[in-house]
Amino acid sequence: MLFFVPATEIPILAEVPELEAEFARFRFTRMDHEMALALGEDIVRRARAKDWAVIISVTLGDHEVFHYALPGTTTVNDNWIRRKRNLVERTGEPTFLVGQRLAAAGKTLDALDLSEDDYAAHGGGYPLIVGDTMVGSVIVSGVPQQDDHALLVEGLSALAG
Repeated sequence: MLFFVPATEIPILAEVPELEAEFARFRFTRMDHEMALALGEDIVRRARAKDWAVIISVTLGDHEVFHYALPGTTTVNDNWIRRKRNLVERTGEPTFLVGQRLAAAGKTLDALDLSEDDYAAHGGGYPLIVGDTMVGSVIVSGVPQQDDHALLVEGLSALAG
């Protein structure tokens, strides 16, 4: 017997135009290993200050240059990291923006022909963009998606100056 299991509905948590404007702010003139390391370490400090158990991962190209798992995280969070990174790499956009755009339209990842096994349209994934080119990503997993996203925005804002 076959039966259909609907894709997970995405809750509306933020306004898409606000997320798009926020995304437009984070363009860098350069991004190297030292900057990636500084971003990862800054996000770790911010998470510790909030007593949040998260995993932080920063990549440049296909090379993971920073990965840190705070106490209280599990391999489940690593899977969320993988799925969020896959969506960032596929779309070139923050995962929270993609998810909220889908939610506002009443759609799920199915609308993009993407499987939830491999992609996650939940906050916590952000592309690193130099000029108009995506050069890597920063991903957080461990707290509610709007908090994962906010933590990234804090770190990116500090890096952007």
